[in-house]
Amino acid sequence: MTVDAHHHVWDLSVRGQDWIKGPELAPLARDFAIEELAPQARAAGVGRTVLVQTVTVADETPEFLALAHGSDLVAAVVGWTDLTRPDVADELARLRELPGGHLLRGIRHQVQSEPDPEWLLREDVGRGMSALAAAGLVHDLVVLPHQLPVCVRAAERHPGLTFVLDHLGKPPVASAETEPWATDLRAFAALPNTVAKLSGLVTEAAPGAWTTGDLAPYAATALDAFGPHRLMFGSDWPVCTLAATYTEVARTARELTSHLPPADRNALFTTTATRVYGL
Repeated sequence: MTVDAHHHVWDLSVRGQDWIKGPELAPLARDFAIEELAPQARAAGVGRTVLVQTVTVADETPEFLALAHGSDLVAAVVGWTDLTRPDVADELARLRELPGGHLLRGIRHQVQSEPDPEWLLREDVGRGMSALAAAGLVHDLVVLPHQLPVCVRAAERHPGLTFVLDHLGKPPVASAETEPWATDLRAFAALPNTVAKLSGLVTEAAPGAWTTGDLAPYAATALDAFGPHRLMFGSDWPVCTLAATYTEVARTARELTSHLPPADRNALFTTTATRVYGL
């Protein structure tokens, strides 16, 4: 059974999503619930998912944990907490005591939006990363291509922490360029405490005109750099719906990896996520 290692949900009556701005993101300005995702995931052969944070709001993580606790689909949560707070270890322990807290598997921060280019290298952030490692949690990274070298340095500083690169670092698919993204991705993948998600590529492609062939060079680079046992499928639903349906995303991922032997495909679609997120 396939694992979808990356999706979101939100309810705009609970809180807004401040990143949904402009006409190109307007289709996302509505509620997206697990009840909408579930039948699409099941139809694509997905039996378990990882629910990932969307906003830098502390209350979202307990809500996601409670949702996962009552769901037969969501098997893990990557939430958010302030990694710079002095009592971050205590806060992680508190989250784990909440309903569904046993399903907390990682923390993500919107590094892509940080004005400080070396935010990941700050001393207070480093203390937070050490707390994540001590708690046995992973650190999901949502970054832009130019931030990959800093991700390398952060992963080098914290060899006991697993860093999960979301969306392959958002390569420039629309422009069909691969460098310096490919070189920086390989440097990140060279570290043993790094893994990545084959996710988010359709929304990095040219709007309304992408093909599987457009995505192929980026998937091939990631497969070569990480190998299927350190790479995992993620839909990035509902953000993916800007460019493709859930079914199309899942089918495209399988087309991009159809040349792999069965054991490697099983790793990419099931066992890597199962291991990394302790499903």
